Amino acid sequence: MSTMAMRNSPLSGLSSRFFKTARTANQYIRPFHKKTTPAVPSPTPFVPDVPTFLTLIGREMSKQASKIPTWEDLFTFNSNQLREAGIEPARQRRYLIRKREKFRHGLYGPGGDLAKVVDGVAQLRVVQVPAETNGVTAEGEGSEVKSSATLTPGMVKTLVNLAPDATNFILSKDLEFKKFAHMRIHRGTSPKGPYLQPLKGSNGTAATISVQEGMWEDKRGHKVDGGERRRREVRNKQRLDERRKA
Repeated sequence: MSTMAMRNSPLSGLSSRFFKTARTANQYIRPFHKKTTPAVPSPTPFVPDVPTFLTLIGREMSKQASKIPTWEDLFTFNSNQLREAGIEPARQRRYLIRKREKFRHGLYGPGGDLAKVVDGVAQLRVVQVPAETNGVTAEGEGSEVKSSATLTPGMVKTLVNLAPDATNFILSKDLEFKKFAHMRIHRGTSPKGPYLQPLKGSNGTAATISVQEGMWEDKRGHKVDGGERRRREVRNKQRLDERRKA
């Protein structure tokens, strides 16, 4: 087809209109890809402030508490702002950003999802409750059902969170059955989980957990013979030294 024929063809106008529409459509689509600032999560009873959060994640981050004034700053500062605040070295900033994102998405360490906390201490107790309360079945939600002489018919054993000084459990209508992260019932009688300490006078049915340094820390790996990159070189030197000594 000649150039003149192509210009006179009805497809030429259609092609130009198509590309004009595509460009216009792209102009409207682009604004939808603008980055939004992630929401700042609310503090929890177990993690009420910045110093507590930094204490829990370990790696001596608690020493940096004075450099992050507010809870909002903790979850909104980017890497450059953290560097300007004095968080050094870079691996500490990366670690802090990774741990705060876990917290933002509700991925807590031991104790992070407990609601009844006093001065950083909470209690977990194994109690018996009706198998179905207010239409909510306890089975499968952090409870344990076993046939035993100590279990009342129609009841199940479950973990409940109480204030640290509470000695009795009262079943109420607003009871919520909840599975606590990292916690379970051991042998049908005792709460079991990281950093739990048996509560005196409870006969093993209750334990307390308190805020401690490094409870949520991701432990660093241990390098063996220089790590993966230098292992062959280091071991060759070791063999040469052994031959010289022999």
